[in-house]
Formats: sequence, C-alpha cells, structure tokens
Amino acid sequence: MHRRHFLQAALGAAWLAPLRAATGKARDLNLRVTDIRTYVVHVGSVNWVLCKVFTNQGLAGLGEGSITSKEATLSDAILEHKRYLVGKDPTDIELHWQAMFRYPRWRGGPILNSAISAVEIALWDILGQALGQPIWKLLGGKARERVQLYKDVGSTPEAFLQAKEEGYTAGKSGFIRIEKETVIPSFAVREGARRLEAVRKAVGEDFDIGIDAHGQLTTVMAVDFCTRIEELRPLFVEEATQLEDLGELALLRSKTKVPLATGERSFTKYGFAEYCSRHLVDIIQPDVCHAGGILEMKKIGVLAETYRVEMAPHNPQSEVSTMASLHVDATTPACTIQEYNPSRVPWIADLFGGGAVRVSKGFAELPDRPGLGVTLDEKIAAAHPYQPVTRPQNKFLDGSVADH
Repeated sequence: MHRRHFLQAALGAAWLAPLRAATGKARDLNLRVTDIRTYVVHVGSVNWVLCKVFTNQGLAGLGEGSITSKEATLSDAILEHKRYLVGKDPTDIELHWQAMFRYPRWRGGPILNSAISAVEIALWDILGQALGQPIWKLLGGKARERVQLYKDVGSTPEAFLQAKEEGYTAGKSGFIRIEKETVIPSFAVREGARRLEAVRKAVGEDFDIGIDAHGQLTTVMAVDFCTRIEELRPLFVEEATQLEDLGELALLRSKTKVPLATGERSFTKYGFAEYCSRHLVDIIQPDVCHAGGILEMKKIGVLAETYRVEMAPHNPQSEVSTMASLHVDATTPACTIQEYNPSRVPWIADLFGGGAVRVSKGFAELPDRPGLGVTLDEKIAAAHPYQPVTRPQNKFLDGSVADH
C-alpha cells in the first residue's frame, strides 16, 4: 500500500465509529454555540490562557491554549473563532477543526494552533457533558487502567528523591547549566552531565530520569552532552536540537544511543509525520494545548503507534491541560508516560473547583466525570489577571543571542 494511503487508513480507523454515534445523540439536544470568552490567569512566573465555549442549553466547555510570552495575542486569536462558531452545533468537532484550520488560508504556527486547540478542547468538554460520559469513553474507550506520570522537578538529587518518596517512578528536569543568562558551552555541558550523575547516584538504577535540554544546545553541544551521559541511561533527552532542520536531529541520532524526544513546539499530525516515519526520535511529545487539541493528539498517537514510537505528551500548563491529556492517554496505546507539573500555588485548587487530577503512587487514575472533568471559577480567575512575563534572554559571551 502506498505510504500516504496507509496513513489515511490508519488515521481514519474504526475507533471513530463510537464518536459518530455519540455525536448523533448529542444533536438531539439542539445544542448551539452562543459565545466564547477567554480568561488569562497570572500564576507565579506564567500566565494560563483558558477559554469557555457557551451554548444555548446552559452547557459550557472549558479549554486551554496557554503559550508563554504571547498570552494576550493568543487570547485575541481564540476570540477570532467566535464569528465562525456562534450559531453552530458544537458537537461537529472534526468539521469545526477543519474549518478553523483551513478556511483562514494562513495556517499553522504557535498562536493559531494553540487558539484552535483551546476551542477544540472546550467542544469536547461540551460533548462529554451532553452525553454524560468522560471524553475518553467517546474516543474508543480505555487502552490502559491508569496513566504513568513523570513529575517535573528541580535538578538536584533532593528534588528527585522527594518525587521518588511521593511514589513517582520518573522525574524530569533541565540539567544544562546556564548562569546569569550567559551560555558558556563547555561549562553548560560539563556541569549538566555532573548534575545528572549526582541525581542518578541518589535515585538508583531503576528510577527514570528525563532531561529537558529546552533547545538550548548548539549542534556541537548536543552531540557532546548526549554522548557524555550515555552510561547514565536517561529516559530521554528532550529538545536537544532546534525544529528548523530535521537534518540536525538526524545527525544527533547517528551520533548517540541516548533516547531522544521532541515535539512540544510541533503542530498537528503533519508536524509529527517525519519524526515517526524516519525514526528520528524514540519519543514524541505533542502538547494538547498547541498540537491541535484532543482529537488531533489522538491522531498523532496513531502515527506513533504505526511506527512503534512512544508518546509522552508535553504538559507544563494548568489542570485543564492535564485533564485533556489524560483523556488521550487513556485511549492511545502509544502513550506510555505523561508529564505532570502540579502547581504549589494555594489558590489553584479553588480555581479549578477543588481539582480533578487524582494521583496515586505516580499514576493518574482515569477521569470519571462527564466531559473534561474540571471546572473554572471565573471569580478567582478574575482576581489574578494577566501580567506580562518576559522569558530569560540567554546570550553567549560575545553578546550574541542564544536559544532558550
């Protein structure tokens, strides 16, 4: 079978049948979109960009598209979809995704895809509530009983040991050493490897350690770092290269046996096709808030499964993002582990109605509430309005711009 036809068949598989049947039942409710609103919530050093899609039957769906540095722009981009969606049936999710993605002609990129993702997640929330089912039930049912998590932690042995004591079997941190926003390549790589060695010694052989290089490495630095740490057996090195040149990633792949991961800044199934078909990475990391939403991430998971690549969704955002990710994880065989970044800010639990993520011994239970399974307190959101955030501005010693 021609590769293109094979992928079309895989991505249009029989798991869509329950969705079609469920959508037909939802139409009986005569649902129509009446409004879209956004909520930009400042939390510590970041802003979360949330949205609600309202309907004529009182149901409202919650979504998220949080993206750093461009939150105000993203909020406006989400609201651009109001003139298309108002008056339409919110349960025609695939049709609306195609329309939001293709009708404007200018497609792609972090802002447009994150806006579509936020709205799409909210539409799934409406459908699940309308049918009284968690979203994963509408995606074909569970592929696993629970979802393994890795926790985002600091890069010290103490931070990883704390995660281990909490019952997690894996943790992730950024080990590359950059001080005062100044990149000294030899120092950054050497000290990053030393940090990792100290953590491995502390947690033992069986605790998985993820490394977030965060696109900070030059090609030479990436090869140096990955080959240095091979014997420390990390779970993966994430974003060791930049997105613009897949040849750079292929070069690194040929130089090291360390598992490689990437994908948080890639969008839709099209952005992941070559990662998977060419086996450029061992793990793909789509973000449900940016890659296109729930159904698009499910399709990306089918690509991963087709080529025997694992999927570990990116998720540093709010509980909305976490819940949306878990619904995909539950139904997707390729999803072997999920990023989890619980907030320590005291009022966050109240913001999300007491919270919905249930974690036990490093695993998340499958959501059991209708729809997404989490709510937003608009009054608490309004009490923490948007504040501009400037990301670190890394430079080399000569003052030239370094990646971050």
